[in-house]
Formats: sequence, structure tokens, C-alpha cells
Amino acid sequence: MSQSILIGTAGWAYKDWEGIFYPAGLKRSQHPAEYVARYFDVIEINTSFYGPVKPELAKLWCHKVAGVNRDFKFTTKLYKAFTHAPGAAVQPTSAATLSPTDEDERAVKEGVNVLASEGRLGALLMQFPISFKNTDENRDYLVQLLERFREYPLVVEVRHASWNHEGILRYFAEKGVSFCNIDQPILGKSLKPTEHATSAVGYVRLHGRNYDQWFEHEHPHDRYNYLYTMDELARWKTRVENIARKTEVTYVIANNHYEARAAVNGLQLKHLLTRGKVKAPAALMQHYPELREIAEAQ
Repeated sequence: MSQSILIGTAGWAYKDWEGIFYPAGLKRSQHPAEYVARYFDVIEINTSFYGPVKPELAKLWCHKVAGVNRDFKFTTKLYKAFTHAPGAAVQPTSAATLSPTDEDERAVKEGVNVLASEGRLGALLMQFPISFKNTDENRDYLVQLLERFREYPLVVEVRHASWNHEGILRYFAEKGVSFCNIDQPILGKSLKPTEHATSAVGYVRLHGRNYDQWFEHEHPHDRYNYLYTMDELARWKTRVENIARKTEVTYVIANNHYEARAAVNGLQLKHLLTRGKVKAPAALMQHYPELREIAEAQ
């Protein structure tokens, strides 16, 4: 696998990973991010979506991973005030529903600047919901948003198919902004898998294909209860390689985090790209025996 392809998971602080990905009692001896860095090369920070990352936390995470994986990177989601309507679960998101403040911007940049100064920032991800469609008003909002955070490597994730448009791709390329290629349940006007490369940064997010519980679920984690098959991952291997040929670095993030399925599929994809055995946590191999064919416990 090319050094320019970095594979990882979306987040690391999941209760249901304990005893499956993390060994029991890990927190008493090692920071979870440090443990993830033993097996992966990037983490997409998930908590930053719910509130800006505090600078002291960003510094701590950078120092924890540094001793384990010197080339480790963090990508980080933009705070939801910029990308999701306040009641996004029931209210469509559009430019008219978004009103982030200057204080929101300042707080976001405080944490992101620490990641950048430590040499650990891979990209800032602007993740919009499927209700955010390609309209004149929404395009104007996005242009302004890109300008606010222009000092960082930017990735835009849009989930509505209307954004998969030649004019949008051309604009992203002109601005050096990455178009996020996603795998998600194809429902209605959902964006289908793509392999766009519009900047020096390539980006892929695998959300799973849990059609039954994607929009209607009892618990938020239910929609991410999906394990990709090796055949499904093989199709993404080809796309990732195509993207990597046109970029300087490509990040592949598994977001199907339920019971560490993201870690399983991340390791399987790593195996497909390297054509060799990968290292995996012993607990994960015990919980998912299919890993034994492609991984060695560490």
C-alpha cells in the first residue's frame, strides 16, 4: 500500500468497543487514541462535531499518538453549528437554517490550530446532511464557509446527489477543496459512490449500508450496525487506488463504528491494499474470527 493512503476510524471513544477492540482496563494504562495508533494511521475526530475541540485536549492527543506512530494524522469534523440545522433530525438543513457565530469560528480554530502546529492535521471535514441540496443559496453559503476556513486543508461531504455536478467539481478543484467520496445506503436522491479527486487530498468515508435503520432507528448507533463484505471492500479498494493516483495523500475513514466494525473493515481494506497480513488487536480477532485469515494478533 502506498504511504499516501492512510486508513482509520471515525472516532475512538465508544463504550461498545471495550472488550472488543480495546482490552479490558485499557484506560488505566494507555490512552485509547494511542492504542488506535498502533493499528491505524489516522483518526477522524468525531467529538468536534458536537463542540469545538479544546486546545489542551488536541495537544494531549497529538502527544499520545506521537510515540506510537510518528506519521499519524488526525482529521477533524467541523462543529455542527456550521453544517447542520439546530433541529437537523426533523428540520431540513439549508443556508437559511445555519447561523454560526464568530465565537464558534474562533473556538473551532483554537483546537484545529493546535493539530496543525503539531504537524498532525490531515484535513478539516465539513459534513452536511442529505437535506442540504445544491441550490443557489446553499452554494453561496458554502462559498462563504470555505473562505472562513481557507487556511486549512478542506474536505466537503455532501450526501445529496445534486452536488455530483461538473460545475461543483470544477469549483472545488479551482479552490483546492476535496470532494468527499462516500459509501452510504442509496435511498432516494442519496449520493452514489464516487472516486473524485479535486485537490491534493483524497477523502473516502464508509458509512455502512444499513438500509433498514438508516433514517429510522431506536438508538443512534443502530444505523452504523453494518459489516462490509470483502467483495464490497474490494470495489472500494479499486476506487481508493484510483483516487490515490491523483492526490498526494488519501484518507479512508470507516464510520460503521458499531461494536468496532469500522476497525474490522479498516484492517480488511488495509490488507487488500497491501496484499499482506496486518496487525490487529487480539480481542478484535477473537470477536471477529474472519480476521484470522488476514491478520496477526499484537
